[in-house]
Amino acid sequence: MVRTPPRSEGVAAHVGLTDAQLRDMYYHMLVSRQLNDRMMILNRQGRAAFAVTGQGHEACQVGSAYALRPGKDWVLPYYRDVGVVLALGMSAREIMLHFLARADDPNSGGRQMPNHWSYPRLRIITRGSPVGTQMPHAAGIALASKMRGEDDVTIAYFGEGATSQGDFHEGLNFAAIHKLPCIFFCENNGYAITESAEKEMPIKNVADRARGYGLRGHTVDGNDVTAVYQTTRMAVEDCRRGRGPVLIEAKTYRLVPHSSSDDDRRYRTREELAEWIKRDPLDRHRLYLEEHGLLTSAEAEEYKARAEAEVRDALAYAEAQPEPEPESVYRHVFFEPESAGGGGAR
Repeated sequence: MVRTPPRSEGVAAHVGLTDAQLRDMYYHMLVSRQLNDRMMILNRQGRAAFAVTGQGHEACQVGSAYALRPGKDWVLPYYRDVGVVLALGMSAREIMLHFLARADDPNSGGRQMPNHWSYPRLRIITRGSPVGTQMPHAAGIALASKMRGEDDVTIAYFGEGATSQGDFHEGLNFAAIHKLPCIFFCENNGYAITESAEKEMPIKNVADRARGYGLRGHTVDGNDVTAVYQTTRMAVEDCRRGRGPVLIEAKTYRLVPHSSSDDDRRYRTREELAEWIKRDPLDRHRLYLEEHGLLTSAEAEEYKARAEAEVRDALAYAEAQPEPEPESVYRHVFFEPESAGGGGAR
């Protein structure tokens, strides 16, 4: 496993993480937050038409991605997953190229909606804008891995709102019947755009639905990056052993509106938001590192400054790159064989 370190001494050695990895996780969380914040600012400045971000989801995203093998396991992210694609190996420059729809965007050549990821080298699969449609795709990819006798694991990310869609149930049912190496990872932030979870489902936990399909389900604190890593790693190992699919529910909270087009004051109170800001996963992990002597206050400031510089560089680089030529509008819409210079379909 690429991400699994050798057993070593360290405060999280019991879950298979080195001290250096714990610090790297914190840095990835910082860059993810900086990128998301910058996307919203660019929208407000009129320099980007639309933004849909995931401030508050960093622990879910980075912790789960660290349990995967980049470029080997198959990943179907959802639109908030800046932290996932970043931790898997997409650079801040590439993410900003995609967000600003530049021609060199490795996800779609600047032709997809923002945060509709697609990165063949990292086996990141693109998605449609309707929520939940990636679940049957994930089950199908996992079936192909099983038929080929490979030990790849497929993971599909989604919010709890997607669990009300038919695709969610079809994907889980098919994966469970065939005992596929597939992880269904729900980032439960409590709101499907404007609807609270109480109006989305009659049960307390998404993971409780696993029992109905005959698969294993886990609920984890989605603001605890180490706990998310441990839970996802166990699910990955179960899949590789042939034990079938797993449903993971990471309970978290988005600290921003659903998108740049949303006003969250219409459906949630400022008091509720303030309570969740106190549980910010970045602050939590920084305090964890400081309490265990893995990060000083000065080093934390250095990490933050480095993350800010990386995002400033990414923005300046992306803004200097050309937009796609009009003639490229049909690229990545139809299959293009590599011999024709298309580089294959995305």
